[in-house]
Amino acid sequence: MRLDGLLNFSSKKPKKYIFVSGGVLSGLGKGATAASIGVLFKQHGFSVTNLKCENYLNIDSGNINPIEHGDVFLCEDGLEADLDLGTYERFIGKEVGYKNFTTMGQIYSTVIEKAKNLEYEGATVDAIPYVPEEVIRRIREAAEGYDVVMIELGGTAGEYQNIIYYEAYRIMKQSLPDDVVLVHVTYFPTPHHINELKSKPTQLSVKNLHAMGIQPDLIVGRAEAVIDDKRKEKVAYFCNMQKEDVISNPDAKSIYEIPLTFHKQTVDKQLMAKLKLPYKPVKLKEWENLVTKILSKKKRKISIAIIAKYIATGDYELKDSYTSLLESLDHSSWYNDTDLEIIFIKAELLEKNDEKALENLHRADGVIVPIGWGSRGVEGKIAAIKYARENKVPYLGLCYGMQLASVEFARNVVGLEDANTKEVNPNTTNPIIHDIPFEAKYQQIKGVGASMRLGGYDCVLKPKTLAHQIYSKHNAFKDKGKNLISERHRHRFEFNNAYRKVLEDKGFVISGTSPDDFFVEMIELPISEHPFFIATQAHPEYKSQPLKPHPIFIEYVKAVLDYDAKHDQGTTSKAEKISETV
Repeated sequence: MRLDGLLNFSSKKPKKYIFVSGGVLSGLGKGATAASIGVLFKQHGFSVTNLKCENYLNIDSGNINPIEHGDVFLCEDGLEADLDLGTYERFIGKEVGYKNFTTMGQIYSTVIEKAKNLEYEGATVDAIPYVPEEVIRRIREAAEGYDVVMIELGGTAGEYQNIIYYEAYRIMKQSLPDDVVLVHVTYFPTPHHINELKSKPTQLSVKNLHAMGIQPDLIVGRAEAVIDDKRKEKVAYFCNMQKEDVISNPDAKSIYEIPLTFHKQTVDKQLMAKLKLPYKPVKLKEWENLVTKILSKKKRKISIAIIAKYIATGDYELKDSYTSLLESLDHSSWYNDTDLEIIFIKAELLEKNDEKALENLHRADGVIVPIGWGSRGVEGKIAAIKYARENKVPYLGLCYGMQLASVEFARNVVGLEDANTKEVNPNTTNPIIHDIPFEAKYQQIKGVGASMRLGGYDCVLKPKTLAHQIYSKHNAFKDKGKNLISERHRHRFEFNNAYRKVLEDKGFVISGTSPDDFFVEMIELPISEHPFFIATQAHPEYKSQPLKPHPIFIEYVKAVLDYDAKHDQGTTSKAEKISETV
C-alpha cells in the first residue's frame, strides 16, 4: 500500500509521536499542553520538536485579522504562524519555522498540485488516503533529526474541518502502535448554580474520538479547580481508560507552572511507558527556579500603557493580539523582580481626547506603541508618542511604533506639519515612511497585499548609542566586532532615506541600519534629551524567552522602574504633566 513507504522509517531508533487534540471548546491550551509535555521530554534528555496542524484554508496566518485569530507569531525563517508556535519556542527554547506548521490550505494545495503534475500516476485522487498521506509526510519531515515530535491538532474533536488530521493519526497509530499516542485536552465546567465539576462534556468529546476509531491515551482536563478522584473515575469508566490516565490541569497563575503540574502527576513517566521509552532522570531545577521567581512577591510595581487597536471583539476585549509582546514584558519584569500592570488604551479614544484614555496615559510609567496596520487609530498613537517624548516617559516603539515615532518627530520637532506614512496618506508631500521596493532583494513576494520583509535580518548598530549599549551589556551581538545584531522583521513600509539628514540635523538618532545601509532599523533620542526613547523596525518580542528575556525589554523595564522611582521621590510629578495630548 502507498502508506507503507511513509510509515517505514529506516532509522534503527524509532521516533515517537505525541498527538495533542482538543475537545468541548477552543482556547483550552492545547499549545501550552503540548509545549509542557515537550519540556518534560527535553529535560529527560530527548530531542523534541513540534508540528502545529491548522484547519483553515489560508496558506499561513499572515493575513488573518489578529482580533479573529490572535497574534501572528513570526519565525526566524519568515513564516507567519499561529501564536502556538511562539509557545513552543518559549517553552522548548528552539527556533521553529516552516517545517513546524501546516494548514489545510497548504495540504490541499500540495495534493492538487501533485495531481496536476501527474505525480500520482493517473490515480483517482480521493481525499482518503491521499490527503492524510500528505499530513503524514509533513509529520515525518518535521520529525527528522529528533526523538520526539509533538503534533497539535487544531480545532476541537467533532468538527468536520479537522477529520483529515484525525485520520492521519488513526493510520499512524494502527501501523506504529508503540510509537504513537494521543493526549486529548478537554474541559470540565463548573456551573455556578450547581457548584460541581461536570464530566459529561468530556465524555461526549471522547465519544467523538471513538466514532473515528480513536482511543485517547491520556485525557488532560482543564478546569477552574483540581479534578477530584470521583470525576476521574467516572471519566475513566465511560471513556474506556484507567483513572491515572485522567490528568488534572486546573487554572494556574502562570502557564509556566504546567510542566511541573504534569510532572507531579507522572504524565512524563506514563507517556514514556506507553511509548516504550526508557525513563531517564529529569532535570527541572531551572524550571522550578523560574516558577518560584514568577510566583514570588515582587519588590516593586510599575504600569505600562500599550496603545492598541486590536483588542475589541464584539462586546469583549481580548489580549491574544499582543501575546508575544505581553510575554516579553512578563519575562523582563520577572528578571527585574517587579510586578507589572498593563494598561491597554484604544488608540481611537486618544484621537477623541477621551477623558479616561488620557487619564490612563498620564498615570502610566511607560508607553509602548506596538505593531499595527492601516490608518485606524494612527493619530492617537502619534499623540501618545508626542506625550512620551515631551514628558520624558520611557518609550518603546515596535515596527509601526518606530515608523510613527519618526513621523511624530518630523511633524513636531522638524516642523514638517503634513509628514506622514504613505500607508495612511499616499498623497502626503512629506512621506517619512514609504513602500519597500517590490522586488525579491528587499522583501518576500507572497502576493498582492501580502508581500513584505519577513524573518530574521542583520542590523549594524552605531557605537555609543543606547541600542549599542543595550546589546553590548547583555552580550547579544551576532558579531561584536562588526557591531552586528539580528532581529525578526514583518513590515511592508520603511523609513524614507531622503529624510535622514533633515531629521538627524534636529537631534534624531539613527542607531541601527541594515548592513547595506538601505534600511533604517533602529532610531532613538539622545540620552541627554530623553532617558529612554528607542524604537525598532524589528520585532524583538518574538525572540524573548522566559529563561532568556530579550535585552531591549530588560532595559526598557529598568528604565520604567527608574522613572517610577523618580516620581515616587517627587522629582517628577505626574500631576504636572501636560494634559494637552492631542
